[in-house]
Amino acid sequence: MIAQRILAVLSAILLVGSVAIATVGPPLVSLGQALYLLDEGLVERLHVFVAGHLADWAWSGVAVPLLVRPAWLIPAAIGLIFAGMALSLPNRKQARRSHRRSQ
Repeated sequence: MIAQRILAVLSAILLVGSVAIATVGPPLVSLGQALYLLDEGLVERLHVFVAGHLADWAWSGVAVPLLVRPAWLIPAAIGLIFAGMALSLPNRKQARRSHRRSQ
């Protein structure tokens, strides 16, 4: 029950954040451009981290395709995944059935 609420809150935060990024930020700014606007050396440090800690294909196969996507798309996708996880968890314990026999 608590995990369901946590996932629902995280989903709401990410979805509202993605809408805010899409409406307030520059139109069609990519994630790489947004990270560059936050810190000029962030993308380079990210590249060094991925190259040093993950496989060689991780930068060109995973990170670069994510960096060219719109900045709002990544939090929106993660928010939708969290919403699906929150909805798929069981809501409550099953109601106890009466042990009386019907006549």
